[in-house]
Amino acid sequence: MHYENSTNSIFSTFLVTGIPGLEAVYIWISVPFSVMFFITLVGNMTIIAIIWREQTLHVPMYLFLAMLAASDLGLSLFTFPTMLRIFWLDAREITFSACFTQMFFIHTFQDFESAVILAMAFDRYVAISYPLHYSSILTHSVIAKIGLAIAVRTFTIQIPLPILLRRLCFCRSNVLSHSYCLHPDILKLSCSNTRINSIFGLFVLLSTMGLDFLLILISYILILKTVLSIASHGGRLKALSTCISHLCAVILFFTPMICLSILHLFGPKLPSHIYVTLANMHFLIPPVMNPIVYVVKTKRMQDKILKLFIKKGSGKSKLTFIT
Repeated sequence: MHYENSTNSIFSTFLVTGIPGLEAVYIWISVPFSVMFFITLVGNMTIIAIIWREQTLHVPMYLFLAMLAASDLGLSLFTFPTMLRIFWLDAREITFSACFTQMFFIHTFQDFESAVILAMAFDRYVAISYPLHYSSILTHSVIAKIGLAIAVRTFTIQIPLPILLRRLCFCRSNVLSHSYCLHPDILKLSCSNTRINSIFGLFVLLSTMGLDFLLILISYILILKTVLSIASHGGRLKALSTCISHLCAVILFFTPMICLSILHLFGPKLPSHIYVTLANMHFLIPPVMNPIVYVVKTKRMQDKILKLFIKKGSGKSKLTFIT
């Protein structure tokens, strides 16, 4: 029996899975996924570019939005292409090194997005509870430190995961349950003792997204307490309306993950494509919907985008007229 020296495994590659049972219509399925990928790239890159160019948008809310767009962009670049390769080319093989690398970046951008959503919750809390001190509390220096802290936390806690996977032997199967490499999915294929990996993986989950979700809930309890103390009904609605976009981001990011966890723990045994669909929603829907939600709900973003395209359009018209 031949073993790979790098991982002590009888396999040299993993096989990623598309959507079980729907192989005959992969070409048709690829169309909406391609559209989603295009919207994700254009939407998030547009947000980043506009915030980068416009000095008036260099305020806490939009700087955090740029971080969210960057994490969405990174997450989509490590998920969509793998899925489209399966749909278009039936290319399912992925080497161990490529799989561990993809897993690292997927979980890194996932944790980064979770932390940014928490930072945005803190931003909304300060804006509503301390409006007069908002600019003095969330200065550019503080935002830079928050961004650095998020990056340090994310990379520090994610780096051990692929290193710990290197010590495992994969001899049971090499077929992954999803269209991309995820830590729990890889562990299921190992015939080694995965106790350390499982414990550390649970610690990573609880200390990042679990803790972030709890702190977001606490932030909104404090926000609600402040809003209820506002005398006028109109003032309460106005304060709450500033949180709608962020609440949508929270719902889009955490709901599929919570539903998937509940199904795995307490739900009946469902067809595999149900679990795959929920996992895809968790990784693919937020990068698509976040830029749409923030553009639709934020008038300043709408104005800047319109201004950008009108300026480009007028520039082209002048050029045509001169020539």
